[in-house]
Amino acid sequence: MSKITTELLLERAVPRSTRLRKIETLNLSKLQLKTGDLDPRLFSRLRHLQKLDLSDNLLDKFPNSLTLPDLRVLNCNNNQLEDVTALKQFPLLEELTYENNVYLTLNDDYKVMFLLENLRLLNGKDITKLANHVRHVHSRKLTSKVTAHWEKFFRDQLPEKYTAEQVKSIRKKFLKSVQTNVVYGPSSLSEFTRWRVKMIAEEFLSYSLGLELNSDTEPEEKADENEEESTESPREAAEDVAQVVCIYDPLVTVTPSKRKRNHSKSGAGNKRSKSQANTEEEAEDVSAEPLHFLQCHSKGNSREDFKTQLWSCVFEPVLDSGARKDPIVSSSRTVATCGGESVCLIDCETGTVLKKYKVATEEFFSVAWTTLTMVISDSRKKAHNILAAAGRRGIVKLIHVAADFCYGEIKAHKKPIATVCFSPTQETHLFTASYDKRIALWDIGIPDCDYNFKASQLLVLEAASIPLRIALVPTCPEQYLLAGCEGGCFAWNIKLDKGEKSRPFEAIFQFPDDESMTTSHRVDGLAFLNDDVVVSKSSKPGCIYLWSWSRSFDAKGKGCQRTVSAVILAELEWSTTDMSYLTLSTCPAKSYVFCGDEKGSVWMYNLSSYTTAWGSPKGKRSERRISPAQILQWPELRVNGEQPPEILVNNVVSDPAFTYLVVLTSVNITAIWKKS
Repeated sequence: MSKITTELLLERAVPRSTRLRKIETLNLSKLQLKTGDLDPRLFSRLRHLQKLDLSDNLLDKFPNSLTLPDLRVLNCNNNQLEDVTALKQFPLLEELTYENNVYLTLNDDYKVMFLLENLRLLNGKDITKLANHVRHVHSRKLTSKVTAHWEKFFRDQLPEKYTAEQVKSIRKKFLKSVQTNVVYGPSSLSEFTRWRVKMIAEEFLSYSLGLELNSDTEPEEKADENEEESTESPREAAEDVAQVVCIYDPLVTVTPSKRKRNHSKSGAGNKRSKSQANTEEEAEDVSAEPLHFLQCHSKGNSREDFKTQLWSCVFEPVLDSGARKDPIVSSSRTVATCGGESVCLIDCETGTVLKKYKVATEEFFSVAWTTLTMVISDSRKKAHNILAAAGRRGIVKLIHVAADFCYGEIKAHKKPIATVCFSPTQETHLFTASYDKRIALWDIGIPDCDYNFKASQLLVLEAASIPLRIALVPTCPEQYLLAGCEGGCFAWNIKLDKGEKSRPFEAIFQFPDDESMTTSHRVDGLAFLNDDVVVSKSSKPGCIYLWSWSRSFDAKGKGCQRTVSAVILAELEWSTTDMSYLTLSTCPAKSYVFCGDEKGSVWMYNLSSYTTAWGSPKGKRSERRISPAQILQWPELRVNGEQPPEILVNNVVSDPAFTYLVVLTSVNITAIWKKS
């Protein structure tokens, strides 16, 4: 019988507790505990545990699935630990001590510095600078050496058409050779170097040859009582994506920076005349390179799934960045993506799927982040990131990501939800736009320490057609909302002191259509470039307009709803396709617009040289269509030795600093590019 029971945990809590979920500090020292005494099912109930003392016991390792999502401080002094790699399951760990474990060496110190990105103190010493060096400089050096070793000794051994046996043989030889011959750093760290070299080599082979990564983790255990929904740990999510990762083929030379000026597309309609060319923009070098191509939304984790459509992605806010004030520092490198039955959290730098949430009967269309200040215990408050996800079932799922816990749902609509977004000024206010031709505003409330919460509907906006994209006006996000719909572009007054809970639109905008103006067109792309400039895309072939919100809406004057002509500032050159639902996005801090096309390419527009002129009250429309600064063309990929089918780019989003570009496709591939 295990030495650890619920009663013992409650008794050893500091202070003593009546519920496991409320425990934040736990002292389990000097209990003669062995590894088998750490029951993952029992520990999984310690969702808010932040400090754990396991010193002076008999532990030789950690189980792989303790599920302590909020653990920050861990004391393992005076045990018999032989390995530290299982500590990667505690990604938020900041302080770690394991002194007087005679089997651990300097190599283990370097392993935990690499595995735990938030680690600041190791055995009482500040390791921040050294850890950054290990994770970045050291890793880059080894990656370069591993790649060079392949190119020099093994690349030519692989025929153009290869069998599974040939791949297996070369893989075995390469892994043995690279661990023997790639040397870096002092001999005292040779074990760590071999460990990293093997890891880097296996990742390299998985991307180039289509080989699955080895996994020495324990079989996945199902602990969720609800069979319809499941939240996967970082380990489980990583195992999923390892089985279905899409392969970037270095055997085919793909140099995006060399292709950046190749703007031509098939078909005469896409060829630009000399009069359309923008010399200044064409000379601009916006170098970006592909980092990862992932298949992490596959139904049933199938490598053969090229049908799941990916729709929405948004970068996670940084909790300690001064909240929503500075966009450059208000986002991490973690992005939430959705498509099919799952929502994934991905580390853009490493390509690691950190977490995965699945609902078997759902098809997710949209995700959005907010940061809630929650009471955790003893009336103490703490900021936590909450992810809202919604789709075909008309239900909003609320996920406390750090706790790996979907704590609630809102049955918002009886028809599918096309998109969701949070207010930038009211952290609990969520807008949901549905196929029922309504946009609802909800107050999702703030959950207590037991995740009890109360959601309420504050407002319903009546649309004339299905809303596809929504955007709050940056200068007055509590007063006006814009929506791109199947039947045009509309604006509503959303001020809550107006009284009416159900409201019609206040304005509908009309745009050029050949020789006249029209309101009747599908708007499937909508975003603000800055406080005033709106970017909207219609289903009319090659039509992306930039227009002034203030100059357009002010022309309406006061009174009832009416038709307003959009004050056009410019038009962007884009693909001539008439295919719908290939949406656009913006990076306001860098004055960039992004839009994918029907051939897997991403069109990037740098508009920084135009925004000043557009901001003046008498700013004139640009005479010609603005060309993209660069077109990122889809590189050649192989999945199981074959190229994927026709690729549509449904969505493309950058982080606020424009370091990463995440591309979502119609063939269940998430592509991550990095600006260099």
